[in-house]
Amino acid sequence: MEDIEIDEVATPELTDPVLIEGLPGVGHVGKLAAEHLLEEFDGELVRRVYATEFPPQVNVDDGGVAELTCAEFHAVETDGADLLVLTGDHQAGSNAGHYKLTSTFLDVAEAFGAERAFALGGVPTGELVEEYTVLGAVSDGALTEDLEDAGVEFRADEPAGGIVGVSGLVLGLGGRRGFEAACLMGETSGYLVDPKSARAVLEVLESVLDLSVGYESLEDRAEEMEEVVGKIREMQEGPAVPDDDLRYIG
Repeated sequence: MEDIEIDEVATPELTDPVLIEGLPGVGHVGKLAAEHLLEEFDGELVRRVYATEFPPQVNVDDGGVAELTCAEFHAVETDGADLLVLTGDHQAGSNAGHYKLTSTFLDVAEAFGAERAFALGGVPTGELVEEYTVLGAVSDGALTEDLEDAGVEFRADEPAGGIVGVSGLVLGLGGRRGFEAACLMGETSGYLVDPKSARAVLEVLESVLDLSVGYESLEDRAEEMEEVVGKIREMQEGPAVPDDDLRYIG
């Protein structure tokens, strides 16, 4: 196969669609958020993107049928805005691959008429989160006001080290193409899959794009994760070890 191949599955008519990117990353926040949108609004598969930069593997469905790993675009029509949702199980395996794939993703979005983009992801805190804040970054400073009104925080020098992968390049490459691009990053411990952080990110999208999203399935996943978090807290707050029992182990 070629380095990148695109299957055209369907080409619905969309009105000023907004690109929503949610590929795997910290806490799987972006992927969870994007997949929840597809569940809530019954997205239609429109494109599959195959690439030699993805791991050499296939995914196997419940019937035992194998499909070469890929990224997918789904068209979603809502009362607030038409969406073009990008998700998948992998990102590129090299720096050059990230650039090539993101350029391809933006080509697909442009072909559908998209001029706005939101990259969704998580930003690690290194500790369990009690109150979920969404951090933002934008391709143009003029875009911050609406996001701040929706509760997004813009902090100097955060996230530390910048934004890597497709989410960062949606801003960088998208901005160079004229996209109005923003990255929404939910705070998360970085240790666990985080449905609560995904919900915080989606609530910002609700406000900015005038969507109405239900959260029942995310709440169910959040309850499951709370059990895991509770066990972690128990371990962290376990009984103190008496000084007499401390030993050097090396």
